[in-house]
Amino acid sequence: MGGHDHHGPPYKVPDASIYKVADAPQLVEVERALARRGLKDPWLRNEVWRYNVHQFSTHRSRLMNFLFKGFPLGFAAFVATIGIEFALGIDYHAHHHGEHGDGDHGHGEGGHH
Repeated sequence: MGGHDHHGPPYKVPDASIYKVADAPQLVEVERALARRGLKDPWLRNEVWRYNVHQFSTHRSRLMNFLFKGFPLGFAAFVATIGIEFALGIDYHAHHHGEHGDGDHGHGEGGHH
């Protein structure tokens, strides 16, 4: 469907066997704490990538990247919009004339202004 000739995904999913709990000291401690209670987490290895700072950076830096990834472009668009509005003389406050005199904001007995 769609006529595209794809030969697999554009990325390679690494084999799970490359991740070892022993490579993440924080998870080794979790494994030991579970073992003290007679428990074992067979899926703990799936969390090892989160602690690979060289490949995936730190949790904090991943969070900051997620939260602020588009900030530079968004801020540039904001500044450009303000500059264009200023250059074209657009003033959104000019519509509010005649509202400061009689206290009823221009809605007297005669109806609408």
